[in-house]
Amino acid sequence: MRPPAWLYGLYERRLVRALDGANLPKHVGVMLDGNRRWAKAVGLATAQGHEVGAERINDLLSWCEEAGVELVTMWMLSTDNLHRDAQEISDLLEIIATSVERLAEVQRWRLRLVGELALLPEAVSERLTAAELATADVDGMHVNIAVGYGGRHEITNAVKSLIKAHIAAGDSAEQIAEDLSVEQIAEHLYTKGQPDPDLVIRTSGEQRLGGFLLWQSAHSEFYFCEAFWPDFRRVDFLRALRAYSTRERRMGR
Repeated sequence: MRPPAWLYGLYERRLVRALDGANLPKHVGVMLDGNRRWAKAVGLATAQGHEVGAERINDLLSWCEEAGVELVTMWMLSTDNLHRDAQEISDLLEIIATSVERLAEVQRWRLRLVGELALLPEAVSERLTAAELATADVDGMHVNIAVGYGGRHEITNAVKSLIKAHIAAGDSAEQIAEDLSVEQIAEHLYTKGQPDPDLVIRTSGEQRLGGFLLWQSAHSEFYFCEAFWPDFRRVDFLRALRAYSTRERRMGR
């Protein structure tokens, strides 16, 4: 049985006090995982699990704002997810598109799409792009929406883009190989120009990246939460921040 709400409130306030003056992340990546399993556990249809999960996004972004986070990257749909049952994917894409449009309507956060939109139905891609453009001038927290995203795809596409740029400049294969660098590849990632994530949170109890920000998370701290995404609460987010604040980041050194 869960503790009463008032007890959670006391615990939350204690966590907030403990974080006062602590070193907190500026870029947080979140893997919104566990919608399907949550729905099954409570006897709901899969689509309803995704809908409830989508309703938690505004809460997450508000919590991040309160903590001074400047950039959030949310993984909403992977390239692997696109191989699921056609009806589930159709329902999920509609939920994602509607959710992103609602985020744009708020005019509170600046949205950026991260992923391969060409893999999505054209109508969905157009809706997502329109939502992104609608927030282009918003002076608020930046939010990356990872849809049709896969870390291996991102790195592969970055290298392809880099090679094409060199070829267009008239460089030889030998010169391309000689000049290839970590910095050059980073400039062709979906997140080019953005800082790498300080903290990556995954819900649902899974303890693996699954391809999320493979390149960018080389020096990130990770926090794995047992709660399914629809059950993710502010207290869970604060626990993640507390865990981050106690770690010594060596950045590979």
